[in-house]
Amino acid sequence: MERKREPYPVSTLCELKDNIDTNPDYQRPAVWKTSNKQLLIDTILRGLDVPKFYWKQIDEDHFEVIDGQQRIRTIWEFHDNKFKLAKDADPIDGEDIKDKLYKDLSIKMKKKFTMYLIDVVIVYNTKDDEEIREMFLRLQNGITLKSQEKRNAMVSNMRDFVINCSKHQFFSEKVGFKDLRFAHQLVAAQMILLELNNGPNDIRNSNLNNMYKDHKEFNENSSEAKKVLKTLDYLNKVFSENTPELKPYYALSFYLLISKLLDKYVITNMEDKIFNFFLDFENYRQNEKKNPDEKDPEIMEFEDKVSHSSDSKSSLEWRLDFFMTRFGIKFPEVTLKDENRNFSYEQRRAIWRRDKTCQIKIKCDGKKLQFSDMDADHIIPHSKGGKTIVSNGRASCPECNRSRGAG
Repeated sequence: MERKREPYPVSTLCELKDNIDTNPDYQRPAVWKTSNKQLLIDTILRGLDVPKFYWKQIDEDHFEVIDGQQRIRTIWEFHDNKFKLAKDADPIDGEDIKDKLYKDLSIKMKKKFTMYLIDVVIVYNTKDDEEIREMFLRLQNGITLKSQEKRNAMVSNMRDFVINCSKHQFFSEKVGFKDLRFAHQLVAAQMILLELNNGPNDIRNSNLNNMYKDHKEFNENSSEAKKVLKTLDYLNKVFSENTPELKPYYALSFYLLISKLLDKYVITNMEDKIFNFFLDFENYRQNEKKNPDEKDPEIMEFEDKVSHSSDSKSSLEWRLDFFMTRFGIKFPEVTLKDENRNFSYEQRRAIWRRDKTCQIKIKCDGKKLQFSDMDADHIIPHSKGGKTIVSNGRASCPECNRSRGAG
């Protein structure tokens, strides 16, 4: 990799607009506020120093911005009259510049702007993308980059798969949060990590960083990759339109729910029912938040789980159990894929929450049961064609279940 330093007047930067790529895939999105932009233009008009730009030379006439993306975009936008100078800007050489577009400046002030020289360091004769990405990260060292922005600059098959998932229609059209500073990539990466761990696990930034490093050679045709895309496809059908309520914590919670359901249960053609299940819960949750009286303790705990350490294993485990249990109660006819005679953990929880007491009453009078002490019994015995579904299950104490005999 070789470098050369050249001075470029602002006028030349504007002429080269179509030849400069400000958005290579490792770059972060434009995040500058208008006040930041106004300060840069004010700095140029006053002849003060602006930090160097770094470009990668693609060919003789085309370049890629390594560092200085926000600044060069700002220069172009001001030259195109996209924003005004600050309303409280001080005069320059006795000339009032406050609240003015570029076109409103005097000829003298326009010359100050267009003739200002920007130091540009051009990197050329490089074929190693990893070197360029490393340079980008080092140049950002003094600027606050979000963790996902740093991961986006890594060279990794996992990074490429995350980007691919973040462009899925579920993210681009259905979720209720914008893709600011790679927010869609962050949630997509967390979903992938959940799948790699076969369910709830810590999905904090340190865990995601390790995933990118440990899976640099990730195979996009692997069973894990296919499962991620299959789950996103199903979620995309559940949420048939943009859903403002679908914030990141809901997207992750319902990813876990759908992933588990697809593995263990028959949920063919249930997309509309699951969407209504989501909306009913969200409406109930909002009503409980407004309730001036005693609130549903489970809803209060849900609020806590999505407000504090929402990316921890314990929070994700709780939310998955919570929704699986409510799902089992709401849809008791849903069958296990393998028609196992044993009720699943989630089915047992749904039966227990529904019944609470022994329903057989052979050795007891219907005593209250703790979940850990409950047996789940088939109403119509499995041996006689009874299905292993919540509606064909009932809570029983172990003594009554044993007295009834095998079913």
